[in-house]
Amino acid sequence: MTARDVAVYRSKRVVDMYLYVDETRDLMSLPEDLLKRFGRPVEAMRFKLAANRSLARADAKLVLEAIASQGFYLQLPPTLEDRSRDES
Repeated sequence: MTARDVAVYRSKRVVDMYLYVDETRDLMSLPEDLLKRFGRPVEAMRFKLAANRSLARADAKLVLEAIASQGFYLQLPPTLEDRSRDES
């Protein structure tokens, strides 16, 4: 899988929810239900994502596969279990 230039947006509605898309993607072309749930997107960063890149809370290969197949990757907030595991 080749690297891809991505844009990452954070949700103003839900803390720790992020949306990864190809940087050329028009956000208005994303599913309406997704945009309603996500709220107004705020750009957090842009970078070149390769499958071997380390991400804090997602597998880069899965992110790239999701963007290729559905046009986006939605990173949900960590669960309480995830947060307690990260703190130990």
